[in-house]
Amino acid sequence: MKKNVDLTNADWAKSELSNGGDNCLEVAFVDGVVALRDSVDVGDPNAQVLIISREDYSVFTKSVRAGQKNLLP
Repeated sequence: MKKNVDLTNADWAKSELSNGGDNCLEVAFVDGVVALRDSVDVGDPNAQVLIISREDYSVFTKSVRAGQKNLLP
């Protein structure tokens, strides 16, 4: 896994179901990995961003779509 990912030109997106709110998960596909952030943090240079592999993101989203309820420990 890459430790340093340049997010300067990341194209962030969030679900259309968010209705334009600012309390959503945003995702960006950058340089072969997936970056995740809280939309509340937009514009915050110190915001934390989670970087995961595309494979891990795929497994997570498939589990959510399948209705898996125990995604968190």
